[in-house]
Amino acid sequence: MKDFFNKIFSRNDPEEIPSAPIDLENALRKSITVSGRVQGVGFRFFTQGEANKLRLTGWVKNLSNGDVTMEVQGAAEDIDELIARLKKGNGFSKVTDIEIKDLPVDREEKKFGIAY
Repeated sequence: MKDFFNKIFSRNDPEEIPSAPIDLENALRKSITVSGRVQGVGFRFFTQGEANKLRLTGWVKNLSNGDVTMEVQGAAEDIDELIARLKKGNGFSKVTDIEIKDLPVDREEKKFGIAY
């Protein structure tokens, strides 16, 4: 059953992803808020899986207004790739808008997770 959900939601357990240190000197951090049909469709799990594949750090969580927000940190090209994947969604979601803001880098962050 776990394989079924991992396949659908493209979720990978953090221990399955080899850790690779982020080059903090060249890293960027972005605040990203996604609007549309993004709650109740596995979007946070999808985001976590895609961020882990791209070796990004940060977190993702649902907002009370139906949006999903996240902070993502890593190489600029990896963040751009994550944004492209978020726009496509997981097959169950429908993204209508993405808002992106720059943030200062968090030098202590080591992984990407789901926040509640």
